[in-house]
Amino acid sequence: MLETANQYKYSVVIPVYNSQGIVGETIDRTVAFFENQQWDYELILVNDNSPDNSWTVVAEKARHNPQIKAINLLKNYGQHTAMYCGLRYMTGDYAITIDDDLQNPPEEIVHMVDKVLEGYDIVYGQFRRKEHAGYRRAGSRAVALINRRVFRQPKDLIVSNFRIIRRDVVERMVNYRTNYPYITGLSLMFSTNRANTLVEHQPRKVGRSNYNFIRIATLVMRILFNYSAYPLRVVSLVGFAVAILSFLAGVFYLLRAIFIGTEVAGWATVVVLLAFLSGVNIIIVSMLGEYLIRLVQQMSESHVYYVKEVING
Repeated sequence: MLETANQYKYSVVIPVYNSQGIVGETIDRTVAFFENQQWDYELILVNDNSPDNSWTVVAEKARHNPQIKAINLLKNYGQHTAMYCGLRYMTGDYAITIDDDLQNPPEEIVHMVDKVLEGYDIVYGQFRRKEHAGYRRAGSRAVALINRRVFRQPKDLIVSNFRIIRRDVVERMVNYRTNYPYITGLSLMFSTNRANTLVEHQPRKVGRSNYNFIRIATLVMRILFNYSAYPLRVVSLVGFAVAILSFLAGVFYLLRAIFIGTEVAGWATVVVLLAFLSGVNIIIVSMLGEYLIRLVQQMSESHVYYVKEVING
């Protein structure tokens, strides 16, 4: 039997941070879209401890609409953790993730629903034109490169935060034990049949993006240290290369001492070599320490996040 969109319930997960001027309109347009389509839906808005009045706006919307779940996190855990929290509260057959700033127009959801009903696990929105700043696009390219290396993302697949995910994939994602969830990586890990569909991407109407160089670098570190051994392999190769060079240097100075003799002035060479080797050792130990810290946190902490307040949950 041919599947139709109105057979299913859709859970729209929206992480909220510093968007008091736009999140109300995002909610209204999303609700209007589903009401017009006459599809069963719920909105799950997760306030990531915004310092502005975003929670006030979200809470007020939830009190007037039982289809809206509002979740207020105790601290700022980051976009991916907030989204991870929202996915755990979903009750629909499909989860849809969108941003809170209307750069992902809710009306474009119809294209992703049409595509996913062709039998896909996940459909990612592929923007016809990205309305991001240059540094964001550069950061996206860096993350895409890492995704291909770490999560085996196919070269012809474009991932984005605007996506629709089948419920069984979501269940595998939220059952994966991690204190550092990365939604794109988890969606690639626990799905096989993926696709893109073209969607619009709008300029940000209010304020500016919360993503900056520090946040992008933090995301890259989250991926590398929690989902791969690449940093460890790199420093291992560096350590191996330095060990070989040090051995060759030792042989060179030994032969020089035998056939030419030594000079007191050679102490500078020894100091330089010791300083260099000590620096390499510090880098390797620091890298191992980073892995150890995250391993200890992973084993000792039972909660990825803490919820302060829930409305309609």
